[in-house]
Amino acid sequence: MVLLQTILAFAVVIGVLVTIHELGHYLVARWCGVKVLRFSVGMGKIIWSRRFGADQTEWALSVVPLGGYVKMLDARDEEQGEIAAEDVAREFTQQSVAKRMAIVAAGPIANFLLAIVIFTGLYIHGIPEPLARLAVSAGSPAQAAGLRSGDLVTEIDGEAVRSWSELRWQLLQAAMEHKTVRIALQRPNAQGGNHLSESVLPLTALDEAGLDEHLFEQLGLELARPPALLAQIMSGGPAAVAGLQAGDLILKIDGEPVADGSVFVQRLQAAPGRELLLEGQRHGQPFSVRVTPQAARVGEQTVGRILAQVDMSTSLVVIESGPLEAVQRAVRKTWDTSTMTLSMLGKMISGSVSLKNITGPITIADYAGQTARVGWISFLSFMAFISISLGIMNLLPIPVLDGGHLLYYSVELFSGRPVPERIGALAQRAGIGLLVMLMAVAMFNDIARLIG
Repeated sequence: MVLLQTILAFAVVIGVLVTIHELGHYLVARWCGVKVLRFSVGMGKIIWSRRFGADQTEWALSVVPLGGYVKMLDARDEEQGEIAAEDVAREFTQQSVAKRMAIVAAGPIANFLLAIVIFTGLYIHGIPEPLARLAVSAGSPAQAAGLRSGDLVTEIDGEAVRSWSELRWQLLQAAMEHKTVRIALQRPNAQGGNHLSESVLPLTALDEAGLDEHLFEQLGLELARPPALLAQIMSGGPAAVAGLQAGDLILKIDGEPVADGSVFVQRLQAAPGRELLLEGQRHGQPFSVRVTPQAARVGEQTVGRILAQVDMSTSLVVIESGPLEAVQRAVRKTWDTSTMTLSMLGKMISGSVSLKNITGPITIADYAGQTARVGWISFLSFMAFISISLGIMNLLPIPVLDGGHLLYYSVELFSGRPVPERIGALAQRAGIGLLVMLMAVAMFNDIARLIG
């Protein structure tokens, strides 16, 4: 079932993104007066097609789903034969350089526009996200900078932080630039309130290999887990017998601090049949009780249980925006993601970032399935990020990609002459070789992740 869901989610992502990309080429080609012969989602052998419109354009599905193409009337294509006299003016190479560049650039631009549309819709709807509350590891750079577990980050360098994803994004951008950031935060106090504090966190000496995946690990930060707050108390169980109540906050077990609800459950499970002293707060007042977890068999292990539910839900905030603000945020998000991706690519080329960051279809399919299982908001967000990546990839100045064709036309625009066919053919072969190499690296990384 999980495999089927992953395959379907991947098919939806690739199908939508390829269709939108090729629609960009198609619509601008038609707008420029170029005759379009075929619009194909997928590559290779055609498995379904229909013809529509005055030009009888063939709309097709092809057997290999990882791509697509728009086939235009082009004198360079030997398969098309002689072009009818009435169609000569609609042939691709007869168009001005500016029109050809517009047609080629329209595909990647369509991917960027799709990301903006998705982000805009999500921001208007509202995105529930965890608060930027920290758990800080002992001896970590974050602790050395003065950050403490329970701190709620509110600003980084004067820019508001409303959620965990915003915190991660701003720290990642700053880390890519080797900056030192000033963090404003709210820190819980002994009276149950908060006081304002500030910390300076250097991001200048981080290992850039795998930075995107391991940023928080290097800093010693993670999302704060919920405290040990009791919810429902089962009648007749050890918790009820000991006098524990829903809403009790457990702070210590046998005099040792309890960091969060997960630690509390682990400590109980490790003590079947052994009396424990619990200390905590009830309605803001301290209390203590003694409770003996009853032994329960789970698989081959015996664990302790007190028959009380612990509230493990993370504190969430819904980030909403009005239409105008949503569009502005979506454009900025798309721009920031694009510039950070280009920066990461540059660092890979220079060798300062590992090639392990290159991912291929297996990883994309895995993430598509995971986000689909989490919910439609996560799935759409993932689709927007992949759409941006697809747009950037196609703009790279590699022959056979849109960016390579834009490079050719730029040379023609400034020199007044097209790139010689012999040079173009050599560049095409070099581009294909480079793409095959990148695909091999991506597949190797995908398989390594899968095995790991």
